Amino acid sequence: MKSLSLASLLSIVSVGIIGIILASLGMPASAQSSKALLLFGGEDHKTFLGCLNCSDVSASSVCNDMGEYGSDVSPKSVWNDVGTFGSDVSPKSPWDDVSQDAPIIVDKDGNSYGYFSANNAHRDRTHIGWLVAILDYYEKTNDLDKTRHKMCGN
Repeated sequence: MKSLSLASLLSIVSVGIIGIILASLGMPASAQSSKALLLFGGEDHKTFLGCLNCSDVSASSVCNDMGEYGSDVSPKSVWNDVGTFGSDVSPKSPWDDVSQDAPIIVDKDGNSYGYFSANNAHRDRTHIGWLVAILDYYEKTNDLDKTRHKMCGN
């Protein structure tokens, strides 16, 4: 696990945004101490793209298909195959297998868990096993719907 410098953290997300996001996760204070894996993308990785390991009924979950981050039509969803963060040809998307600017995974303390990227040659691709399995599955199938089902089960 690599810890970001304060300057790097501030370029990814401001402290105020993290607080707002944690509140929107709907997690009790005791659960907030566990490591919610938060996804950020876009310019300077300032756009919140959802929580990778929150309950699928959480408004912030990438697996909540009725939510802003889990809907396949939302502009902030990695499941929107025609959107900036879900297209396999967008350099801001995890599914672009040559991207060097995929979304980054951080926790509420600013610790980085690497980039959520199907590019297995990415300089700092995540090493979290279950996420690597999802990314590799997409790389094999090139099927976003099946990949979503594998990750989310819905």
